[in-house]
Amino acid sequence: MPAPLPLARWQPRRTRPIRIPTEAEQRRRETTRRRQFLSREIRALANRGHGQVAEYCHEKLPARWWGPRLWKKLEALDPWVLGLLTDLRALILAIEQQLRALEAEIKTRVKDQPRPKALGELTLGTLDGEICDWARFHNRKQIGSYTGCCPGEHSSGGKRRVGAIDRIGNGRVRALLVEAVWRFLRWQPDWKSAQRMKLKLADGTSMRKKAVIALARQLAIDLWRWRTGRATMEDLGWIAA
Repeated sequence: MPAPLPLARWQPRRTRPIRIPTEAEQRRRETTRRRQFLSREIRALANRGHGQVAEYCHEKLPARWWGPRLWKKLEALDPWVLGLLTDLRALILAIEQQLRALEAEIKTRVKDQPRPKALGELTLGTLDGEICDWARFHNRKQIGSYTGCCPGEHSSGGKRRVGAIDRIGNGRVRALLVEAVWRFLRWQPDWKSAQRMKLKLADGTSMRKKAVIALARQLAIDLWRWRTGRATMEDLGWIAA
């Protein structure tokens, strides 16, 4: 009978413990994710209305057709189709009411807190909810990797090739950061991280998009430094809202 194989030694550099958020952090994060879920439901119901009018009336509905002003203009539609839209409108209005309540709750968490210009209360509150605790990251590499905006690498021997971003991380945070970067480029002209990439931002559309992704990772690092007290807005070149 062959001898049993020795057990592999635990390698701390390869095996990392995961952080389980607290119950309060989970509930706070669930509020932001429920808002995204309700927003998708509204789009699905709205698209359903667009499809039914296009199929049965061969017409095109305006955007946000369920609003009070546009709804009055739909009375000329076929009564049967209008009845279908009425049911969809009731669902959309009910979901919008819940959505407004959730957004008010998220904004209340960061109300009266200092924040940089171009970063709204809703975005900042959503980021705080998704991150759970900014102090959980101990260095810039950890928060940068969490965004999934790090470039993938394919290296072999003496060859090194850097590819697209790995997308390993929180996709919701990544989307918020990319949207915030475009606003920062407009409303924060003295942002030091953007100043270092001024040439790439001006070098065509393709390079500009790549630079924005890189700045999204850098924005996460700057926010981490700011939220944990490692830097002030003045240190980062930000203007207060």
